[in-house]
Amino acid sequence: MLDKIKSSYQEAAKYFSEFAGNEESIKTTNQIANLISDTFRNGNKVIVCGNGGSSTDAMHFAEEFTGRFRKARKALPVISLTDPSHITCVANDMGFEEIFARGVEAYGNKGDVLIGISTSGNSENVIRALARAKELEIKTVSLLGKNGGKLKDFCDYEIIVPGETTDRIQELHITVLHVIIETVERILFPENY
Repeated sequence: MLDKIKSSYQEAAKYFSEFAGNEESIKTTNQIANLISDTFRNGNKVIVCGNGGSSTDAMHFAEEFTGRFRKARKALPVISLTDPSHITCVANDMGFEEIFARGVEAYGNKGDVLIGISTSGNSENVIRALARAKELEIKTVSLLGKNGGKLKDFCDYEIIVPGETTDRIQELHITVLHVIIETVERILFPENY
């Protein structure tokens, strides 16, 4: 069993190393952080959504902005579309495919940013949310895995992380989200760094 554990750590490290060496992903991360920083400066907000583990990543991302990340600073407006009463209401009345699109419609405005997280890139409810965001002139960002799925090349900005299994992809997604938060803080609150 120890060999299996070691192998799992080595696999995760391999994907992290591969991703960290991808200059295009590093540039895109910087572009996303600048987009979010400009969005906050302009008085707008970020909305984020995903299913399952990606849903908890969305909540985690939001609370790091509305609460705090590394040091105290003013709260920043990020909404995670994870309210169970909204999800069950919309899923019951309109279908699970509409749960995030309705949230975007309710809270999104021109000048906002929507981040859709999907390890496969094929989550229909995330796809519909990003499509609705485009209709509302909301900038779109996707965090994807594998080959990007149906969402590949759909958004204004995308990051596709390496990995063949959901767990390895999610490990990189949360790291990307943390690096985006850190970079936004470095841009907006340089005195904290």
